[in-house]
Amino acid sequence: MTPRELRADIPALDEETAYLNYGAHGPSPRYVVDAAGEFVADHEYGAAETDPYDAAFDAYDAVRERIAAFIGAAPVEVALTESTTDGIGRVAAAIDWEPGDVVVRTDLEHPAGVLPWRRLESEGVEVRVVETDAGRVDPDAFADAVADARLVCFSAVTWTHGTRLPVAELVDIANDAGAFTLVDAVQSPGQMGVDVTRWGADAVAAAGHKWLLGPWGAGFLYVDRDVAEELTPGTVGYRGVTTPNAAQIEYEPGAKRFEVGTTTPAAHVALLEGIDAIESVGVQAIEDRIERLTDRFKSGIDDDRLLSPRGFESGLVTVAADDPEATVARLADRGIVVRSLPDPHAVRVSIHAVTAEQEVDAAVDALRRA
Repeated sequence: MTPRELRADIPALDEETAYLNYGAHGPSPRYVVDAAGEFVADHEYGAAETDPYDAAFDAYDAVRERIAAFIGAAPVEVALTESTTDGIGRVAAAIDWEPGDVVVRTDLEHPAGVLPWRRLESEGVEVRVVETDAGRVDPDAFADAVADARLVCFSAVTWTHGTRLPVAELVDIANDAGAFTLVDAVQSPGQMGVDVTRWGADAVAAAGHKWLLGPWGAGFLYVDRDVAEELTPGTVGYRGVTTPNAAQIEYEPGAKRFEVGTTTPAAHVALLEGIDAIESVGVQAIEDRIERLTDRFKSGIDDDRLLSPRGFESGLVTVAADDPEATVARLADRGIVVRSLPDPHAVRVSIHAVTAEQEVDAAVDALRRA
């Protein structure tokens, strides 16, 4: 499949609108949506002939296996969640926190990587924020902050600048300090390769509704199989235990212990269609095209307005704006969809492999006028 062919399968990408907001939501191809609907129909209409629980559990297993292969993990290390926020929250709730424990995050984190720790502050947990510069983390400042930390949370690709953080290097620093490492990777799968084993983190949370072009509700959580055995989920349900009716709780091995109860597999089944589409084009081919398109876009943006790196790092490109929300509205009037950011004071343009060259050029022209 070519990027052009993939684009042709996405009904939301018409000729009248330049959609450049994949970092928030990637519109799905028709067959992704169809897969979700077909699963629900089969699950409900066939309930009298096929045990609906067996069908759901077979689907859960198939999805875990497919996602694991896509991110370089083992199926036992993958839990199905609703979102990245959900995955981070489940990890946060599985640690036995004590007053005086230290959590470290960067000032680049999405609210998904901020709010769980903010709540823990009310329980006496100290939250340290590593200040960054232009989307970059100073390894020395990071090392100082995590020296006595219980947990470290940071993003693989920053939602604010589109920079790639050196995940493996930061994980090594945190490991040396004995800290648990939790990575927000939602901006990575679908636009670049992801290998959680090479990263070495204890846990990685992500979802498929952005660059993978999957539906909302298809989140996934990687937890190293050995690390998982040391975690006790904050919420327990029949999907997370080996024998639901046993007198003693025995959690499922690995990440599966973080799954809870009755949820439809429809979104995750649909996500597999999105993964298949991305792999049909080729992850490297997608990344190469995103690089060409973002280079084209950046060439039209002045240095004093470009807040993302001039060189390629991701499909997320941030441009300074005096009034970001008004700029987004003006571009929308011209049929160009981007988003504003609260910090930095800017608009963010998200360019995928399915983006057309004329859409990139239209965004450059509109931002110059804005």
